[in-house]
Amino acid sequence: MSSDEPQRQPGDGKEEPAARRGEPSARQNGPADGPASRAPRPSDPAQGPTAPKGPATPKGGPATPENRPGARGGGPGGPGGGQGARGNGPAAPGNGPAARANGPAAPGNGPGAPKDGPATQRLRPVGKGGAGGAAAAGGAAASARSAPDPATQQLRAVSGDQGQRRPQWASREPDGGPGTAAAAAADAPVPGEKGGEGKKGKKKRPKRKGWRRLFPTWRMVLGGFIFVVLLCVGAFAAGYLLIDIPPANATATKQANVYLYADGTELARDDSKGMNRENVPLSKVPKHVQHAVLAAEDRDFYGESAVDPKAMLRAAYNTVTGKGKQSGSTITQQYVKNYYLGQEQTVTRKVKEFFIAIKLDREVSKDDILEGYLNTSYFGRNAYGVQAAAQAYYGKDVEDLTVGQGAYLATLVNAPNAYDVAAHPENKPNAMGRWNYVLDGMVKEGWLPAAERQQKFPMPKQAKGNQDLSGQRGYVVKAVEDYLIDNRVIEENDLHKGGYRITTTLQKPRQDAFVKAVDDQVMSKVDKKARKIDRNVRVGGASVDPANGKVVAMYGGIDYTKQFVNNATRRDYQVGSTFKPFVFTSAVQNDSVTQAGQPITPNTVYDGNNKRPVQGWDGGTYAPANEDDGMYGDITVREATDKSVNSVYAQMAVDVGSKQVKDTAVALGVPEKTRDMYASPSIALGTATASVLDMTQAYATLANHGQHGSYTMVEKVTRNGEEVTLPERGERTAVSREAADTTTSILRSVVDSGTGTAALAAGRPAAGKTGTAEEDKAAWFAGYTPDLATVVAIMGADPETARQTPLYGALGEQRINGGGYPAKVWAQFTKDALDGKPVKEFDLELEPGADVPPPDPSDSPEEPGTDEDTGGTTDGTDGGTDGTDGGADDGGAADGGTDQGGQGGPGQGGQTQGQNQGPTGGGSDQGGPTEGQDQGQTQGPTQGQNQGPSGGAADGGAADGGAADGGGAADGGGQSQGALGGLTEGTTTGRGGRD
Repeated sequence: MSSDEPQRQPGDGKEEPAARRGEPSARQNGPADGPASRAPRPSDPAQGPTAPKGPATPKGGPATPENRPGARGGGPGGPGGGQGARGNGPAAPGNGPAARANGPAAPGNGPGAPKDGPATQRLRPVGKGGAGGAAAAGGAAASARSAPDPATQQLRAVSGDQGQRRPQWASREPDGGPGTAAAAAADAPVPGEKGGEGKKGKKKRPKRKGWRRLFPTWRMVLGGFIFVVLLCVGAFAAGYLLIDIPPANATATKQANVYLYADGTELARDDSKGMNRENVPLSKVPKHVQHAVLAAEDRDFYGESAVDPKAMLRAAYNTVTGKGKQSGSTITQQYVKNYYLGQEQTVTRKVKEFFIAIKLDREVSKDDILEGYLNTSYFGRNAYGVQAAAQAYYGKDVEDLTVGQGAYLATLVNAPNAYDVAAHPENKPNAMGRWNYVLDGMVKEGWLPAAERQQKFPMPKQAKGNQDLSGQRGYVVKAVEDYLIDNRVIEENDLHKGGYRITTTLQKPRQDAFVKAVDDQVMSKVDKKARKIDRNVRVGGASVDPANGKVVAMYGGIDYTKQFVNNATRRDYQVGSTFKPFVFTSAVQNDSVTQAGQPITPNTVYDGNNKRPVQGWDGGTYAPANEDDGMYGDITVREATDKSVNSVYAQMAVDVGSKQVKDTAVALGVPEKTRDMYASPSIALGTATASVLDMTQAYATLANHGQHGSYTMVEKVTRNGEEVTLPERGERTAVSREAADTTTSILRSVVDSGTGTAALAAGRPAAGKTGTAEEDKAAWFAGYTPDLATVVAIMGADPETARQTPLYGALGEQRINGGGYPAKVWAQFTKDALDGKPVKEFDLELEPGADVPPPDPSDSPEEPGTDEDTGGTTDGTDGGTDGTDGGADDGGAADGGTDQGGQGGPGQGGQTQGQNQGPTGGGSDQGGPTEGQDQGQTQGPTQGQNQGPSGGAADGGAADGGAADGGGAADGGGQSQGALGGLTEGTTTGRGGRD
């Protein structure tokens, strides 16, 4: 017998027959059966009054516990009708021995069961027929005895053999009924009861606590995902049904862009007289040109759908994370944008583009889409479509293009303005990189045999400017366009559709003054018939107001219709020694010291000898040559700046740190990605290829006491009466005021007594620096007053090939240097541009020690055996003390830089004193001959020592040494041949004083 089967008790009477197989019987589901817990039996004595009989359950009624199948009843109306006997008469007072209940007896299931009690009883079936009557007889007693707490009782079904478990069930009360509490309590497991196969009551889910409450459940996530999917599907369906393919946009009604001076007067009108377009069928476009465009823009065009969601998401991610602005559009989408919509960057336009592309792809063939794309894409130079582009860049029809030429046109589609290597020579490396990418893609896709991959870059021809933009107007328009596009104010395609009214910052009187200065000082001296090299002369210039960064004037070239490239904005010529001030500015900004630990100030002494290897550089030996191999010995920073000594500034770049020098230049306004601006000692010599406008911006920062704000060329932009948002200038401190002002102080010396004295003709306090590019391919002067910063450059370029060329012999000069024609143009323009303005002095705050003069070598202890008065030896015979025969010759030895002191006095004391004291003298362009003639004979050693070096320091002028009788008081005196030696050496030293 099963341990779960109730034990028979004395007086139980006859054992009940087992229920029929397959019919459930009620069985205790609680603790182990015993006298105190077993179910009451019919033989048990009554414990109390019997409950009234419940009404008979109607046939087919609801499946309440009393209606569930039980043992067959004993007959119509019999008291032992079993559990829920089907139509067997009135319900019996009890269904046999009452089982242990989970609560009060269910209504109608026997005596003691209230009608509305909890529906949780499991009733045991009784035997057939008469067994039901016997069960009824003991119903009242059973009900009285089954008094345990209903909240702790649970019934389960048992089989007829009392040992085999059967599925169990639980009846339920309606919500809020009397049995609700008991039913809830019955759901809890009964201690000691093993789980059976029958279904237990449903457990209540525990509440989420703590941090788990912050996260959604998986049901919430799944529901949200399904909702989003349904929403997207609905939105897609709505968009597809509502957005139709529109008619082509009216590009033929292209408007002109109007450009104005700052005062509102018209500067130029860019009217191309209609769209420059010539449509061609796809059959006229060679396959290699088609494949080149596909390799550049959409290699999967023929095998993909009209849109590429992955590419769009990738492009959006790259744009948001700062990896560059990308569209992620397929060729189909780009064609829709070009032909049906516009270039505006809005969500509405992108949504329309998306759905129109899908519809178009279903209605039009891929070939038709590609043909339309090739005829509507913008290639630059006002060329819309591949046929117009072929003519604009190569002067031929599209069907005659070579593989290399087709690949270059395909390169332009991505960024026409950036990859036009004729208009922007500095961008040629980037353009070639894109061009190689296209060719490699053609090979990868099987469109070009690998054997034909090696192509020579097809340099396009020079562009022809619009005749309506002749003179300076075209250069200004191009510069303004570049500014708007580079600063993402207007998209390039949208700008070329026109309709904009653009007010520039240029001031017409100053613009005219710049043109006049170049014509008077340079172009009037060009003689192409007499000198072939004069055909190569190019001039570029720009002027910026330091207070607000506005470009007030610009000179781009002789004529936009004759020379397309803007010389003010091109970035392919070295800036030369105009970069050196940035090295000194960085030294002050970073509190730098020399290798010996001395602070770097204008009076710090460096070794200025030619080809002196720099110290402290771990990148290998670097020993730059000075201009004309000049030997300067120990020289102050101020003098080295005046004479543009390469060896001094290369060493200073190492002392400061070339990386810090580059950072300072960028902070001042030189673009960070300027070509050849490497963090190495050579950075000091100006190998970087910044534009004239870039350098003007940087010098304007120095003029503005270290406060930098990006330059601007545009005051206002409107279209159809609506104003376009312009970028903020965002002024910031680039370098400290002390760093900027101390640099200004040494640049003032360059103008006052150095290589830039020609700038004094401006009649204003000025600071500036000359510069010469390698092989004299360009000459620069960069300078400023407190009111205006201006840079002028003369460049050499072949008019046919655009190749850079030296300027030797140009304009009738042996050499073109920054202190010559560029400084003269600067002076005339500055004088005219500031005419009528009050003269302003520089207000400078210098670094500590900047205004302390260097120690005078004459204050050093006296050399043994020398004569303080004459510089000769104490025992000299002929001229040791006289100074006419020997002392005069010897006195200028230091200035000439030679080892030989001159003829005369056997003690040669003049040589010693001349070498030690000569460099301290001062002088201007004319100082050499004056001092040499007047004082060389009588006081040769003394005056030669004090006055010599500065004579003729500026660009080789004034026969820098020419003393009459051997004094050599100026630059060249004291060589072995006396006066003649002074003249010869002075000439050499004077030229060496340039860049």
